[in-house]
Amino acid sequence: MRLWGFRRRPKLTDAHWRAALTATPHAARLSPNDRQRLRTLTEQFLAAKTFEGAAGLEVADAMRALIALRACLPVLHLGLDGYDGWSGIVVYPADFRVHEEYEDEIGVVHRGQADLCGQSIARGPMVLSWETVEHPPAPDQDLVIHECAHKLDTLNGPADGFPPLPAGMSGSEWTRDFTAAFESLVQQLDRDKEPRLDPYAATDPSEFFAVACETFFTQPVLLYEDFPAVYRQLQQFFRQDPIGTTTA
Repeated sequence: MRLWGFRRRPKLTDAHWRAALTATPHAARLSPNDRQRLRTLTEQFLAAKTFEGAAGLEVADAMRALIALRACLPVLHLGLDGYDGWSGIVVYPADFRVHEEYEDEIGVVHRGQADLCGQSIARGPMVLSWETVEHPPAPDQDLVIHECAHKLDTLNGPADGFPPLPAGMSGSEWTRDFTAAFESLVQQLDRDKEPRLDPYAATDPSEFFAVACETFFTQPVLLYEDFPAVYRQLQQFFRQDPIGTTTA
C-alpha cells in the first residue's frame, strides 16, 4: 500500500471552516460560544495529527478541516486529551480491504478479508473512507464520530463499550443502561423487527457504543426516544445536550 504523505500543518482558513460547518448540521446548531470553542479545538487537532492519503488519494486542506471538525465535536467539553496516544489519520478514496484474524469460542483461529469504511487501530491510526465521510449512507451516521468513539473506548483497554468515565458518573449505572439497550436491540433483530437505530450496533457492545455516540450527535431525538437511558448517559459523558441545542 502506498501512502501519500502530507506533513505540513495547514492553517484552518475561514473558508474551510465555514464549509466544514455547513457540511456538518449537527455542529452548525451549536451556540456561538460552542462554535468558537469547536473551531479552537479543530485548529489544535490539525496541529497535532498527521493526515495521509492512501490508494492515490491526495488529502486536501478542506478534507482535513471537515474530518478535524467532526472529530472534535465529541470532545468539545472534554478536550483533546481523549485522543492522546495516536497521531495518524489515513484516508482512502472509498472502502478499503483489510485482513482479519480472530479466534472463535472453541479456540479455532479464522482468517479472512473484509471491506471496511472505517477502522480505529488501538494506539495506531484512524482509517477512513472519504466517500463515506463526505456522503454518509444515512442521516444518523457520521463515520468520523463513530471511529473517534472507538478511540475514546480504548483509552482504558480493548474496545468494549466502557470508556473511562468522568468523575461523578457511575460505572454500574453505565453498564446497566448500555447492557439493557444492547440486549433490547439484539432482541428486536431476533424478532425480525427493523430498529430505527443502525442494526450494526448489535454487532457487539463496542459497536453499540460507537453507533450510539454518532446517533447522539446526528439524530439525538431518535436515540432519546428509543433508548432514553443511553441518551442520558451520553449526555453526562460528553457534557452536551444535542436535543436542547436542536430545539433552542
